[in-house]
Amino acid sequence: MNDQQIPVEKLVKIYLKMRGKHDELLQQFKQQEEALKDQMTKIKGALLDHCKEHNVESVRTTEGLFFRTTKQSYWTNDWESMGKFIIEHQAPELFEKRLHQGNVKQFLEEHPELLPPGLNVESQYSVTVRRK
Repeated sequence: MNDQQIPVEKLVKIYLKMRGKHDELLQQFKQQEEALKDQMTKIKGALLDHCKEHNVESVRTTEGLFFRTTKQSYWTNDWESMGKFIIEHQAPELFEKRLHQGNVKQFLEEHPELLPPGLNVESQYSVTVRRK
């Protein structure tokens, strides 16, 4: 689309119409996806029950293979104690290596004279379109 030939008013109108259609399709997709995921969850439950009832870890069928696995999740409700434990046992690898975007932004706004070493910053322009 060459924006030199099409007035911006028309571009906004077209964009809003496209966004409306996108939102409509996305809503339809989410409803269908949710129903499909519910059905898949029920089938997975039946397959897990089969594994438990027959005391097996995997089953091969003419249609495919299914197996059960154990998934573990770890979390803490006591960050202060966890932090002390990690420092005491020199285990920083227990943390994920990522920065909290909102907190970094706030820190830099409150301390414009400080720049943490190794910090990279990328800014991008974007356009937001709203109805009248």
